[in-house]
Amino acid sequence: MPPTLLGKFRLVALTEGVSYLLILLVTWPLKEFAGMRWPNLVVGMTHGILFLVYCALLCLTARQRGWPWKRVGVAFAASIIPTGTFFLDPSLRREMAEEVAAVKV
Repeated sequence: MPPTLLGKFRLVALTEGVSYLLILLVTWPLKEFAGMRWPNLVVGMTHGILFLVYCALLCLTARQRGWPWKRVGVAFAASIIPTGTFFLDPSLRREMAEEVAAVKV
């Protein structure tokens, strides 16, 4: 999947989505109910870095592929809404498949 810029963006999007869910479902409850701060710090920092990489790759991918502002806005909103990147994934997968089909022709 990752050789193209779109593939890298998709991989980071899925990873960022998983890290967000880890914070909400695992590390935050550990912090609040068990007093364990370190898992939240580690996963939170990782998620923050992934979010920044996601935003950078979103800008690069959008520019390379000529995405309209509406698509960029939806992709950005998907990174803020829990599980949003998972709903974005089918359109990215479809676009990657179209790219592969165009190369094969």
